[in-house]
Amino acid sequence: MPTWGTRGLRGSGLEDLINLVNEKYREKGVALVQKVPTPIKPIRIDSASRHITLAYFEKKSTVDYIGVVQGVPVCFDVKECNTSRFPLSNIHAHQIQFMEDFERQDGIAFLIIYYSEMNMYYYLTFRKLMEFWNRSKDGGLKSFSVEELDMIMELRNCMGVPVHYLEGIQKDLGQRD
Repeated sequence: MPTWGTRGLRGSGLEDLINLVNEKYREKGVALVQKVPTPIKPIRIDSASRHITLAYFEKKSTVDYIGVVQGVPVCFDVKECNTSRFPLSNIHAHQIQFMEDFERQDGIAFLIIYYSEMNMYYYLTFRKLMEFWNRSKDGGLKSFSVEELDMIMELRNCMGVPVHYLEGIQKDLGQRD
């Protein structure tokens, strides 16, 4: 079982940035999106500082964020990648299942991927994620490259929002009509 404080917190800087974006959206009254807390079971607590020094994840998490954007339910996960190839092993089957179920309920599920090598944020629709996921399950590549992505879904700084993912949602909705 993975421990808290190891691999699972690699993207915490990215999550801090998305938390800031979500706060800006809330202040502007355009979205209410919150971080889904990952349930942990504390094992060791430093008695002097009262800080958790060792913990285990209690159960599998679903996605990082869930909320509503102008009446549209959204859920998404944020991932960081330090090369131009994104390994699908960074996504778990239970997350795919949750996003699939969420979309079946007329919600919008997606990933925000930060490609640190290129300093690029990308909105990956659930439909596109499923293309890559199914290709992998059918014996194909277990990753996808930036070259396979439609750059119209790149996320940029806009109106003081560093990762303006509402534009990605708007484009995603436009592709569904």
